[in-house]
Amino acid sequence: MGFFDRLKRGLTKTKQNFTAKVESIFVGRPIDAATLEELEETLIMADIGAVNAEEVVRHLREKADKGEIKDTSLVRDFLKKEMTEMLGHSQPLVAFGEKPFVILAVGVNGVGKTTTIGKLAARFRDQGHSVMLAAGDTFRAAAIEQLEIWADRSGVQLVKHQSGSDPSAVAFDAIEAARARAVDIVIIDTAGRLHTKSSLMEELKKIKRVCGKAMPGAPHEVLLVVDATNGQNAMRQAEIFNEAVGVTGIALTKLDGTAKGGIVFAIKKELNIPVRLIGVGEGIEDLQDFDPQDFVKALFD
Repeated sequence: MGFFDRLKRGLTKTKQNFTAKVESIFVGRPIDAATLEELEETLIMADIGAVNAEEVVRHLREKADKGEIKDTSLVRDFLKKEMTEMLGHSQPLVAFGEKPFVILAVGVNGVGKTTTIGKLAARFRDQGHSVMLAAGDTFRAAAIEQLEIWADRSGVQLVKHQSGSDPSAVAFDAIEAARARAVDIVIIDTAGRLHTKSSLMEELKKIKRVCGKAMPGAPHEVLLVVDATNGQNAMRQAEIFNEAVGVTGIALTKLDGTAKGGIVFAIKKELNIPVRLIGVGEGIEDLQDFDPQDFVKALFD
């Protein structure tokens, strides 16, 4: 099964919650105040975001008033075009500059952060890059063990300290080791205790500063891993982490388990942080670059 087919399958719940409902609104009915209101509600319920929903409905009303969309059968094509434009261009995660390229992975516990790191490491290795993982979630011995398993499975190097040690020291040592061994990419795992805890944010700020001391310009990517099933709560997490450490990209996991896939649109519109990776299943191959056109096509086709 190709990735587009896996994407379509993974978006089944979102499609049922959004596309099927949108199309049913206009069956045998005109584009009027009532159907436009229903459309706006459906968009909001799919977690596309109130701002996006209002904008889409306004544009549709304008086109209907001008006579550009007379037939309700054209609404589907209008929405596909509108939503593709909303997401903009693909912005994949690509290593650049002096080696090592350092990725700081952040996010709350339970979103699939360590698993995403492991899959990403395997992916980079398959692309011919040498990779080193840093077990920076030193608060949970289980997190260190889990990352160690992924390192073995992916055939990449691992830097770890004892449980309870300073996570900044782990990050520093990993970057130093990577520079000494000419490793291409370093991915640093971090703790993910509740995002409302200010102490965690201060710790992440420290890790980021220490990365910069170990290598000027590092981390080159601050990748926030969020769980799509959290819907609007994922937005709140993105806001908090972005404020603390300046998120440069998002990995959106568990899209296959949610009807709230519309959160992709809200993240883009309200935070303007690129979604770089999406996860639509358990397999390593189910973590892929986010392609806006494919995403919208999978929702509607």
